[in-house]
Amino acid sequence: MAYSDFKYPKVLQDLGLTETSPPDLFGAVPPVPPNDLLRGNLVRGVRLGPGAHTEFSRSVWMVGPVLGDVWDRYPGRLCLIGGAELDADPAAKLTGVCDFVLGWGPQRPVPVAPLLVMFEAKRDSIPDGLGQCVAAMVGAQRYNRREGTPVDPVYGCVTTGTAWKFLRLSGAALENDQTEYGIAQVDKLVGILVHMIGPPPTPAAAA
Repeated sequence: MAYSDFKYPKVLQDLGLTETSPPDLFGAVPPVPPNDLLRGNLVRGVRLGPGAHTEFSRSVWMVGPVLGDVWDRYPGRLCLIGGAELDADPAAKLTGVCDFVLGWGPQRPVPVAPLLVMFEAKRDSIPDGLGQCVAAMVGAQRYNRREGTPVDPVYGCVTTGTAWKFLRLSGAALENDQTEYGIAQVDKLVGILVHMIGPPPTPAAAA
C-alpha cells in the first residue's frame, strides 16, 4: 500500500482523521498578482495542458508554472520538488511519490523537513485525488515530526490544472474547502499559496 492506494473518504477512517467542510476556507485571503513570467506561461499552458489530456502535461504546463511563481518569491528559502519520493511512515503504508512538495529550505534534490504543502495533480477528477493527497499530508506531518521540525498546519491541494481544491490538516482535524478555484483566478491561487507558506522562519538565536 502507498499514498495512491488510499481512497476518499475511507482514508479518514484509515488514518484516524475527522473532517469538516468549511464553505470558503480561504475567502479572506487577499489575491496576489502573478509575475509576468507566470502570466506568459499560462497563455501557453491553458492550451497545451488540457489539450494533451494527460496528468503529466497538466503538471508541466499549468501546475508547475504557478508553483514556480511562488518559489520565486522566497529566494533561497523554499524547496520545490516534483515527483518527490517520500517514505514518511512505511509501517503505516505512508510511502510513495508525491506530485509536488513545497518545504522550507534551499533547493535540494530530495524532500527535507519541514514540508509545508503537498500537491496531487489529476487529469480529470479532483475527487479521485483526495485520498492520495490526504494520505500525503499525514505523511508530511509524520515526516516533519520524525525529523524534529513539526509544522502545524500542513496544507494540501488537488488540482486538474484548470481546477484547484485546497485542504488544511491540523493534528487529526482535516478541513476540506468546499470552494474550488479556476486557473483564471490565478491571482487568488498565488495568494492562497503565499498565505499557506507564510513568512520565512526566523533563525534560532545563538545560545
